[in-house]
Amino acid sequence: MSATHKHTNALAREKSPYLLQHAHNPVDWCAWNEAAFARARTENKPIFLSIGYSTCHWCHVMERESFEDEKVGAFLNEHFVSIKVDREERPDVDKIYMTFVQSTTGSGGWPMSVFLTPDRKPFFGGTYFPPDARHGRPSFLQLLEQIAGLWRERRLEIGASADEIHTRLEMFTAQDVKEDHPLTPEVLRKAAEMFMGAFDSTNGGFGGAPKFPQPGIPLLVLRAAKRFLAEDAKRMVLLTCDKMAAGGIHDQLGGGFARYAVDAEWLVPHFEKMLYDNAQLVQLYLDAHVISIEGNDWRLVELVPPNGWSYAGTVRDVLDYVLRDMTHPDGGFFSAEDADSEGHEGKFYCWTKEELSKLLTVEEYNVAAEYFGITAEGNFVDHSHPAPLKGQNVLSIVKPVAKADEATLAVVKEKMFKVRATRIRPHLDDKVLASWNGLMLGAMARAGAVLGETRYLAAAEKNVAFLRAKLWDEKTKTLFHRWRDGERDQVQLLEGYASLLDGVIHLYEATLKAEHLDFAIALAESMQARFYDPANGGFWQSPAGSDDLILRVKDDYDGAEPSGNSVATLALLKLAAITERTDFKSAAGATLHLFANRLRTQPAGMATMLQAMDFWLEEPKRVVIAGDVTSAKFRELLRAAHSVYQPNKIVLGNAGAVEPFARTLPAKGEATVYVCTGTACQAPTEEAGKVREGLAAGHMA
Repeated sequence: MSATHKHTNALAREKSPYLLQHAHNPVDWCAWNEAAFARARTENKPIFLSIGYSTCHWCHVMERESFEDEKVGAFLNEHFVSIKVDREERPDVDKIYMTFVQSTTGSGGWPMSVFLTPDRKPFFGGTYFPPDARHGRPSFLQLLEQIAGLWRERRLEIGASADEIHTRLEMFTAQDVKEDHPLTPEVLRKAAEMFMGAFDSTNGGFGGAPKFPQPGIPLLVLRAAKRFLAEDAKRMVLLTCDKMAAGGIHDQLGGGFARYAVDAEWLVPHFEKMLYDNAQLVQLYLDAHVISIEGNDWRLVELVPPNGWSYAGTVRDVLDYVLRDMTHPDGGFFSAEDADSEGHEGKFYCWTKEELSKLLTVEEYNVAAEYFGITAEGNFVDHSHPAPLKGQNVLSIVKPVAKADEATLAVVKEKMFKVRATRIRPHLDDKVLASWNGLMLGAMARAGAVLGETRYLAAAEKNVAFLRAKLWDEKTKTLFHRWRDGERDQVQLLEGYASLLDGVIHLYEATLKAEHLDFAIALAESMQARFYDPANGGFWQSPAGSDDLILRVKDDYDGAEPSGNSVATLALLKLAAITERTDFKSAAGATLHLFANRLRTQPAGMATMLQAMDFWLEEPKRVVIAGDVTSAKFRELLRAAHSVYQPNKIVLGNAGAVEPFARTLPAKGEATVYVCTGTACQAPTEEAGKVREGLAAGHMA
């Protein structure tokens, strides 16, 4: 027992911030490992598995209500072996048991609560359970008593049921090619039409409340807009970007986006900020920016729409937040920030009229009140706290300021930001994940190329150096999943390899440095060796020999995070086009065919895979830039190549491991650009404008 804590359990030895949050519960928690499984077998007790993550609001609630309760802890310790899992560290474990919970209850979420036999087969599960009986449902302690009684009296029946459930799970998660469904542009058209049919023409977004950004959907709709010359689709995406950037889901003072809004207007967020959301939103806003400058001078950093902000400005907003608040000094990107501070959801972010009246001059307050829509009654109530704070205002852009008031608004924001910085910040989950870092690496690198911002490119270079030093084993070509507090784990996951591969390809395209292409190839080769299924196509979520898993699963759902299969497929297609490696292209094609029926019948869960299919359907345009990568002319031409919305293109140099034809194209002077399709190239040019013209062929209507 600790000198300062009444209870200390095995989680105190872990690195996960989520597990460490539970290290002093009266529950005798174990980590997910063989020692815990052996204990369950030896003591012949069921396993209580609790899965969540450190910035999960309802996970905190269930901890306060149940896991910190002495009576609950004592009962769990007597009748169960209790195991905690951080879903962000072990998404493969989470996937298996979430599939069970969703298939048996019709819904899922976190905290997830699952009861397992000692051999880890599930037999009952759900999500949050309250501390007292409500609406005909038992309290958590009553549920534990019922499960313990059933285990004591009907153990053989539970075992047989668990075996049957396991068999059904094996069938449910199996992915085999049953019949050949053609992958045609019509599949994309129908998917886009389905998404567009759910468009909210008033508030933007594709669906109703609660509203998640789901960047994969607007990114796909933009591709469809280009392929099918659908101007309406483009307008839908730009309106969505406008509304999200102006909404409370976007931190108007500090930058970055919250995970979702509880309403249809993007006003009141669930305040937690996740690295993966912000990485994908940077890619979306970069697309919006590039589309918005088409037909204008490509050298313009941004165009300012009527509401006073810009797509490029939103990109900077997000990335500056990440570099300021979410980055390790050595370059790794942290995972998330909590919704709560001091026990109140949103307390760090919200303002009262009284606070602002004291902070600002009368003139400044009037500008702020009009711009942010400040009222005495406020627009947010923290229902999760027994004593909610009164008069809280979530900041959103309610009414753009007049030109004459822009300077005053800048002063207002600066004052508010400085005061907010003195508040107690939400909890920071400072673990570094290969998967989410890969997504942000790609966003940071592409932003550097599109916006001509060397600081973002420098941050991307620093990040990839960090990941190679901390999570990549050069000798065995192994990528581990999590680093924190000086230590990496021993977990390997498809999504880590795939997302880092995607990020490194973006970095290569943004710099054309041969060493980044070499690293991308090493990642791709290792990913295929460890995860690819040559018999049926597709990639397993975990490598062979993952002894702590009851199933091997092929993740196929693009939700808040894109699936490893989707990211791997698009990344391999791009890398195949850059290198002319047929093994990369055939693995990607086989993966698309494995999921062909789902792409056709369930597109809502495969928006990122559909983007990969869009790339696969045609020969991509190749922008080959030959010359001195350090010269100003080279950088100008490289930026021009990234400044046209042409999602099915690749950018490569003429040296290193690139495809043979590119290596035959010479530089004339400092730098020369060749825009090619197959072996047919347009006339070489040293002019940025002609690069744009060459890429814009077949342009969006």
